[in-house]
Amino acid sequence: MKWISPKKIKILLVLFFGTGAWGIVAGLFLIKPQIFFIVLFGVINICLGGFFGYRLLTQGPKPEKSSEKRKK
Repeated sequence: MKWISPKKIKILLVLFFGTGAWGIVAGLFLIKPQIFFIVLFGVINICLGGFFGYRLLTQGPKPEKSSEKRKK
């Protein structure tokens, strides 16, 4: 996979976990008619947050460009 800046991954991680938590809480306690779909989308967002957390923890250092290696 392509290397992504850790700052961008952290922002995506917080956004997905935040919206996922909000969706689960809103679906279970606040909004009554369509509970299942709101909770389902909240769980999907939590899973995406977990994926980006995994990417953040397992991503290696930034790779050097091939043109920079040639100049050395």
